[in-house]
Amino acid sequence: MSASSTGGKDPFISNLNKIYAGYTGGFIGFVIILGILEQMGVPDRIIGYMFVFLTIGVYAYIGIISRTAQVAEYYVAGRRVPAIYNGMATGSDWMSAASFIGMAGSLYALGYGGLAFILGWTGGYMLVAILLAPYLRKFGQYTVPDFLGARFGGNFARSIGVVVLVTASFVYVVAQIVGVGIITQRFLDVSFGVAVFLGLAGILVCSMLGGMRAVTWTQVAQYIILIIAYLIPAILMSVKVTGVPVPQLMYGFALERIEGLEAAFRAAGQTPPPGVIGFHSAPFVGANGQFSMSAAVNFFALVFCLMVGTAALPHILMRYFTTPSVREARNSVAWSLFFIFLLYFTAPAYAAFGKLEIYQNFINQPIASLPEWVKNWQIMSPYGVPWINIVDTNNDGILQWSEFRIHPDVVVLATPEIAGMPYVIAGMVAAGGLAAALSTADGLLLALANALSHDVYYKMVNPNAPTKQRLIIARVLLIVVALFAAWTAGNAGADILFLVAWAFSIAAAGLFAALVMGVWYKRTTNVGACLGMLVGYIVTSGYLMWSEFGGLSFLEVFGTKEAILAGARAGAGIATASAEFKAYAASIVANAATVQDGAMAWFGKALAGLGMSTDHVVLRGRVVARLWGINNISGGIFGVPLAFLTIYVVSQFTKAPSQAMQDFVESIRIPKGGVKLADSRAAVKE
Repeated sequence: MSASSTGGKDPFISNLNKIYAGYTGGFIGFVIILGILEQMGVPDRIIGYMFVFLTIGVYAYIGIISRTAQVAEYYVAGRRVPAIYNGMATGSDWMSAASFIGMAGSLYALGYGGLAFILGWTGGYMLVAILLAPYLRKFGQYTVPDFLGARFGGNFARSIGVVVLVTASFVYVVAQIVGVGIITQRFLDVSFGVAVFLGLAGILVCSMLGGMRAVTWTQVAQYIILIIAYLIPAILMSVKVTGVPVPQLMYGFALERIEGLEAAFRAAGQTPPPGVIGFHSAPFVGANGQFSMSAAVNFFALVFCLMVGTAALPHILMRYFTTPSVREARNSVAWSLFFIFLLYFTAPAYAAFGKLEIYQNFINQPIASLPEWVKNWQIMSPYGVPWINIVDTNNDGILQWSEFRIHPDVVVLATPEIAGMPYVIAGMVAAGGLAAALSTADGLLLALANALSHDVYYKMVNPNAPTKQRLIIARVLLIVVALFAAWTAGNAGADILFLVAWAFSIAAAGLFAALVMGVWYKRTTNVGACLGMLVGYIVTSGYLMWSEFGGLSFLEVFGTKEAILAGARAGAGIATASAEFKAYAASIVANAATVQDGAMAWFGKALAGLGMSTDHVVLRGRVVARLWGINNISGGIFGVPLAFLTIYVVSQFTKAPSQAMQDFVESIRIPKGGVKLADSRAAVKE
């Protein structure tokens, strides 16, 4: 898959259309064969195994034959990826487990409120196209921290970029591995903790050997599978309900019936299950169905965070470093939007038809007569409850609205079985979800490993490291990060969309302002950019942590006085502990009677001193704190404006960049022209 060393045209690039057309036909034929085998009586479990293992095998094969030892190929796929295929790879990189698995589930639970994810994520690509992608490509770097180091002249800006990238990407990749674990758990019939590590093997084979080149061509293959797997169930449900195979246009009929059924449930005195808004089509409603200003504010706050976070995600911006030219980078953003549109335009229909199936066919039916798929999905999730949970609270044997609880993360995966489709369709959807999660995990792990190996090790620790050593470091770090992410996913206990929203807020607050100001405001100074990134990152991360855990009592966080006392005694008795630590532990023992009350009083005074007027609400089954009613997942709404303000104000009072750098920044905004490669031009260094 590599061009000749003489610079001749790559035969693989020349034959991409034929190669992927054959691949698409092969996958469709594979599904048809499995459908025939199902009709012949082959057990469902065997079909599930074949879907999981054969599709991962194809990705592994692409990763192995794409292996490379060339730096440019490993980091940016040789900058030879055509716009349409880069758009397809970006779509696959983008449409993670959150999009494929979590988004329709969010729409199922939140109704109109779930549209914030679609609006935010789609709108973010407009920001990418207009503000960043072509200009970052013209800068000619390998990674986002690479750009920050070149633009702001030093390792400090690069280091902050690495910290933000690692934090956001790690949280994001944990969400993908959770998605891989859900699918592997259900279709291979293993525990969730084992499932995440089995799925990890497929991730590593794709990304470890060939870097960006292998990931790019694997992601194109994964996009083809995931979009077919997503569209076919939606089309079949549309035909079943309306007779028309265009779910994107016909799901209004499903919405109308859902509204009628929800009204009937409420009239009968039934309530929706926890976490589900009982007014699917009503905008900005509270639990009582009336307009809620808090719901409206949080809707638009989430849209903002997701838009800005999209435009700052390092693993997405890296994709535009792989195109042959600046023009191709711009065109590939348009293709990205098209390929993403195909799924996002379908997600609301998928959620509506799936919800209608449940409401019409299962609510108010005898629990004893529920079909087999309910038992298939009553396996334990990492959240401590079954994925699908039937709770007969009235002890009447009839399934009421509030008694059917399905976790949003499995709505898409379970819907084919819920709708009575052949098992081969469920297996195909699982393969699509696996493709979505694997593709994004590949891109994220590569971004993490590249940041650590290229931006930290090569740029800051050992600039003279030979190519072979750099690639070995990158691969070792990729494995280490992947294993830690899999362990975290197995013990996370947080749903996919929640983790992803955290990643977006962190990336938005830590990177977006510096990237935009670095391109569009030539007088942005090094000090201003660094302080702006730090302010945005610290404020947003602080709010995320405080709002998530600030609602807990001191006892829930630190334990009882007896537990604190026991821990302090143990600490004081450690032979190798420093004198200062022993003294600190001894002071806790001496003041055990007041330590808890004192800490709680300090916490309250600290909040009052900051002028924080807070409320506490129950989200995801537990109490969390909010500042001015802003939900935890929208924490970037505080950090992003502060980052812009800090960069602009500090830049007015610190030394301006050199004239050469200012001229260089102006030059990258000119539509025409080639890549500038800032870090190789001494004239632009301050």
